[in-house]
Amino acid sequence: MTADWSKIEALPATKLTDLFAADSERLSKLSLDVAGIHFDWSKTHLTTDMVTAFEEMAKAQDLSGKRQALFSGEVVNVTEGRAVEHTAERGEGKPESVAIAQASHQRMRTLIDAIEAEALGPVRHILHVGIGGSALGPQLLVDALGRDDKRYDVAIVANVDGVALEDVFAKFDPAATLLVVASKTFTTTETLMNAESVLQWMTEHNVEDPYGRVIALTASPEKAMEWGVDETRILPFAESVGGRYSLWSTIGFPAAIALGWDRFEELLEGAAEMDRHFRLSALHENAPALAAFADLYYTQIRHAETRAPFAYDERLRLLPSYLQQLEMESNGKSVTVDGQPLGRPSAAITWGGVGTEAQHAVFQLLHQGTHLVPVEFIAVIEPGDTLPEEHHRALLLNAFAQGAALMAGKQVEDPARSYSGDRPSSTLLLDDLDARTLGALIAFYEHRVFVNGVLLGINSFDQFGVELGKEMAKAAEKGGQTFDPSTDDLIKRAFG
Repeated sequence: MTADWSKIEALPATKLTDLFAADSERLSKLSLDVAGIHFDWSKTHLTTDMVTAFEEMAKAQDLSGKRQALFSGEVVNVTEGRAVEHTAERGEGKPESVAIAQASHQRMRTLIDAIEAEALGPVRHILHVGIGGSALGPQLLVDALGRDDKRYDVAIVANVDGVALEDVFAKFDPAATLLVVASKTFTTTETLMNAESVLQWMTEHNVEDPYGRVIALTASPEKAMEWGVDETRILPFAESVGGRYSLWSTIGFPAAIALGWDRFEELLEGAAEMDRHFRLSALHENAPALAAFADLYYTQIRHAETRAPFAYDERLRLLPSYLQQLEMESNGKSVTVDGQPLGRPSAAITWGGVGTEAQHAVFQLLHQGTHLVPVEFIAVIEPGDTLPEEHHRALLLNAFAQGAALMAGKQVEDPARSYSGDRPSSTLLLDDLDARTLGALIAFYEHRVFVNGVLLGINSFDQFGVELGKEMAKAAEKGGQTFDPSTDDLIKRAFG
């Protein structure tokens, strides 16, 4: 069913400063505290009437039923005929699927115990090769939570560019390196090429039995065994767990071994807390739903083509990149679940940056450019450093002041020095950046994507758009394939 946008389109577009002036309770109506995170949408153009209209649309689109189907393990990825069960990895889902996930986690923990006991020989370095969701999630976790006390040196390589691997080879001892190969299908060209190069590096440095130092993370264990990994060192996860939603599964192995099992469990518990909030809360007080309502207002009504999350915490520097895949691979679609043309914008283009350095790079456009870009500030109350407190105070005040400046603007006689204001932003303020809160934060973004997809009438869980270019690259590799004149010329110039 196509959603009816008429009620939302008919609502007046009131300036943000006027919205605050008209409603003394605006802040309390448009802010929430969930799982150690304060959410503030008061500096967006959402209103009570608009939220009510979105709730009516959600009812017409059966968001409640589709949410229940997601958590019940029913088929919600209709184009591929699959359930979508990443929530089962954190204990919220169909009981049978939760039991399978828990067994996989226990298998992972047992293998980690064996590695710590040096059953696979001495290990100081973890070299994880994967791509897309098999790399971005673990990389975010290790970078955010493992800066001070990770127990192993961890490198996560996705790029097939050999420079990426050689950078790691220069730092790691091959005799003390564990190779982790992460691929859902265990057929991913870039990942297997990188893995083979790591094995060659080990062999060249006289490592005895390099294959004995390989861990496979996959939903296709038989493929991993065919490739040469012993069954005891294969950590499976369910076919119903999508790549960009998979860090909760055995794909999270690098984080679990580097950070310790207790912190991995805390990550799952934080995500489960957000799962329960999303599943049980009414939409007008539901963090993922309210965030999606704001997203949809700006893409569908105000025609904003991008949205920009900025992490005011160095430990979250990889979050914008993680969200790029999560949001654009999920909701960058042009057809509905029924295969009909979407006929309206899909996901916004996600881009962003880190803290005060982004202010001196891209905020010029955000304040004075002609594009409407909803901004999201993500900050943490507790500092991640031990320097004098003015560092963290300055960091947070910059985040808060930028949101205020985007909204208020400033008018002076010189137009080059004027700011139009009325530019929207939201703020996510974490009490602390620990495993539990990070788990809740990532789960919030996952459910936000889901609500966006349901109200647009699209399937957020397939990703066929990533395949065509890869297929053409494989054809070119085999030789004898011709393309357009430009592409043929580039291949000739590069390879002769």
